Amino acid sequence: MGFDPIYLAIIIVGMAVSGLAALYVKLSFNRGAKVGLQSGLTGREIAQRILHHEGITDVTVHEHQGFLSDHYNPGSKTLNLSPAVFGGSSAAAAGVAAHEVGHALQHAQGDMTMWGRTILVYPAHFGSMFAPWLVIAGVMLAGGQALLPGSASYLIAVTGVVLFGVATLCSLVIVVNELNASKRARVVLADMGITRPGEEDDAVRSVLTAAGLTYMAAALLSLVQLLYWASIVFGRRD
Repeated sequence: MGFDPIYLAIIIVGMAVSGLAALYVKLSFNRGAKVGLQSGLTGREIAQRILHHEGITDVTVHEHQGFLSDHYNPGSKTLNLSPAVFGGSSAAAAGVAAHEVGHALQHAQGDMTMWGRTILVYPAHFGSMFAPWLVIAGVMLAGGQALLPGSASYLIAVTGVVLFGVATLCSLVIVVNELNASKRARVVLADMGITRPGEEDDAVRSVLTAAGLTYMAAALLSLVQLLYWASIVFGRRD
């Protein structure tokens, strides 16, 4: 199995799309950061108010270093907000803070995508790292010949495809999970009167849409790679 320009093209295009999506998130956040909230609430205060409003008392809010490093940790039940969100009083900060609270709400309510994401994340990480090497090992073991069902080389290669399938499944679950958290964020911000219709709500939507695109790009790249490795094993391209 030698150099394959198709796979190189997949990686280059995937990296370009992911890079553009990340840039779009940064630009959207920076634009939204210029839209101040009439309420003057910071991301920390918004997160705490929503948690209280939803009756969640066992989740704490902390500041976490890094630009847009915001995340919810279901293990420690902590909302970790980046400095620009934790202390920011902009529409962008409100959107990100409410989005992370959305994950806490998913966790508290037993949302299936949250549980699926939690269960799959480690196997998916393992799969994305080792799956390609298993496929390559299987092909090399076959000596460049067609992979015969039932042979050791075939089973090794198929194991690689299955592992990459788990990684792809996880990326798709994450997309649904993230979109659901963003939807919850916009609804609760509007219902509680934290953001106003118009410029504030538009800025929140822009930031959350941009963030969602990054996960979609990652899922699309994973799916294309899965199809590529599956074609190697089941289509046996030479």
